[in-house]
Amino acid sequence: MEKYINLLKSIIAVPSFSKNEQDAALLIRQFLDRSGIKYDFKANNTWARNQQWKEGLPVILLNSHIDTVKPASGYTRDPFSPDVENGVLFGLGSNDAGGPLVTLLAVFMHFNEKENLPFNLIYAATAEEEISGLNGLVSILNELGPLNLAIVGEPTKMQLAIAEKGLMVLDCTAHGKSGHAAREEGENAIYKAITDIEKLRNYRFEKTSAVLGAVKMSVTIISAGTQHNVVPDTCSFVVDVRTNEYYSNQEAFAIIAELIDSEVKPRSFRLNSSGISVEHPIVQRGIKLGLNYYGSPTTSDQAVIPYPSVKIGPGDSARSHTANEYILISEIEEGFRIYVDLLTNLNIV
Repeated sequence: MEKYINLLKSIIAVPSFSKNEQDAALLIRQFLDRSGIKYDFKANNTWARNQQWKEGLPVILLNSHIDTVKPASGYTRDPFSPDVENGVLFGLGSNDAGGPLVTLLAVFMHFNEKENLPFNLIYAATAEEEISGLNGLVSILNELGPLNLAIVGEPTKMQLAIAEKGLMVLDCTAHGKSGHAAREEGENAIYKAITDIEKLRNYRFEKTSAVLGAVKMSVTIISAGTQHNVVPDTCSFVVDVRTNEYYSNQEAFAIIAELIDSEVKPRSFRLNSSGISVEHPIVQRGIKLGLNYYGSPTTSDQAVIPYPSVKIGPGDSARSHTANEYILISEIEEGFRIYVDLLTNLNIV
């Protein structure tokens, strides 16, 4: 795994914030060039098909992302210095998702030249995952063609995330009537917003998922008023909605819009809940290998993949977006072994 660890170090050393991943994309392409692997690319996305590709076989996508968030303010180390200390590799993006990214590449290379595989493989290193951008994985899905399974590389301690909550952000506006605060004038939009916020706080969606739990709503931003003596005529607030598999984002929006009096506008319906059946062969294989499965509260590129998918990778989600981010070399090595075990002779027809 040494050459893949070295690749990860090289990727850490170049800033690859969302929408500016070109240097990291170049490193992936140079590695594939040196390895004699043909690949395609679009913007900052790169993908390759296994050498023994056979038409008619099911297709498995191995996908992870090359972009990172910006460094957290608490860094005491250089976020772009890929330092290894006692088997720990530090650096921005080492855990989320550099470790899964290079480990899945190692897995792709392991299977690349093997004959008589029961499936075809596509490896895709994609952009803009951290911002759910339109120039990331979603922009190349048509180029990849139909998939039978996607393995999304994110730090999960190599446990199987078989479902993932959807995400919808709502911009809400309560409307009142302005007036002088010293007199009994106007209709205070803040009070109207508070009433609606209390409704959201107390509302419970009827259907609760055994894997993902209940739909969760959180009011995260509120803004109103221009000066102390003017009753505000508008109050805006933002609601973060995490949906389970029983509600599409459109369905959840309709319920919320009916529930409150404030004007409600969704930013997007794109990031719906996603997942895979416990009975799927890869989940059953994971269970036999001793892996646990769970529902993930966080959003990844699974949200834009319209095919069965699992999220699994080396590293720990708790380290993502934190200062002095790191991954253990041993986690990458173990991740490679588990990925290979999951895919060896996997039959998903």
